[in-house]
Amino acid sequence: MTSHHLTTVPLTTALVLGAVELEPTEVGVIPHRLPAWARAQCADPQLAMVESQPSGVHLAFRTAATVIELDVQRSRTTFRGIPARPDGILELVIDGDLVAHSATSGGTTITIDMTTGACETEVGAVTRARFTDLSHAMKNVEIWLPHNERIELLELRCNAPAEPGPARTRAVWVHHGSSISHGSNATRPTGIWPVVAARLADLELVNLGLGGSALLDPFTARTIRDSAADLISLKLGINLVNADLMRLRAFGPAVHGFLDTIREGHPTTPLLVVSATYCAIHEHTPGPCAFDLDALAKGTLRFRATGDPAERAAGKLTLAVIRDELARIVAERQPTDPNLHYLDGRRLYAESDTDAHPLPDGLHPDAATHQLMGERFARAAAADGLRSLVT
Repeated sequence: MTSHHLTTVPLTTALVLGAVELEPTEVGVIPHRLPAWARAQCADPQLAMVESQPSGVHLAFRTAATVIELDVQRSRTTFRGIPARPDGILELVIDGDLVAHSATSGGTTITIDMTTGACETEVGAVTRARFTDLSHAMKNVEIWLPHNERIELLELRCNAPAEPGPARTRAVWVHHGSSISHGSNATRPTGIWPVVAARLADLELVNLGLGGSALLDPFTARTIRDSAADLISLKLGINLVNADLMRLRAFGPAVHGFLDTIREGHPTTPLLVVSATYCAIHEHTPGPCAFDLDALAKGTLRFRATGDPAERAAGKLTLAVIRDELARIVAERQPTDPNLHYLDGRRLYAESDTDAHPLPDGLHPDAATHQLMGERFARAAAADGLRSLVT
């Protein structure tokens, strides 16, 4: 019979998977999805927020414990006048099956007034996720962390010894993308489309989906270059348009440079360039993207494109322009890089999907659409032969 006395399990990189780095704190560790040297190269608070939200990060260990507890301290951002996102979810997966979940609460909440820029901070209690009545058998345990809240891991406790799982046999998939890849509007961490795809394809995911920050930053390319990877994918387009970050003249060379940097560390690793999924507001209208103030006045979060389609002639980017350019770049490079591939993002979400699966805010998919996209990516990767290249 397993004792109900709980002992602390050290939170190390052997147990915390999907993070690029663990930052020690006075009371625990913070999983980061960019290394400290990369974070130091960009002072953007948006990037600082999203890279510390552990999308795709999970604890993985073997134990016969019947009781498992995890203490975390969350940090979240809300906007005055807009309903807050639901609390984050910690999900318990045992031997591949989702068996339980626990919501976060308390922690640090920053509320921003978008009309004045003022911020208010409220600090609450620690979240304790407690999972009980588990099987006495030795089992593979995963605890998936909330994808849209900054999480400080404080303490993991079990009522039986816990150890890292067996040597990993799954191929490692490093994926980079925007808030859609990060998981915006998904309701649980295993429901974001890259995690759905990874679980279906039996891949070990490192998710570098960074909300608002898929911007061809050189430090992101170097992070991917220096990461272990059996498959790499880059979902590019939407952030470059909605940030109105660059023009067509700069975009092409920036993509080449991004790919060149990754190839320094992964010269033959299968590398998939994925263009944006369908997004009506930016298909033919440039950015920048802005909040729809009329919708905000009614308490609804929606986005709109503020550019002029005529500005495409001056080199402004739209999703249609970027798809054509990415397809051209990949085709030009393939004769000397046969492991480079292109996937039109509309194979994951197309205009024909909008009636059944509308984008609630005009930009991000809902939970059901994340599931659909993950299933389609797993099928597309298999159909394109990518899965066979990493097995």
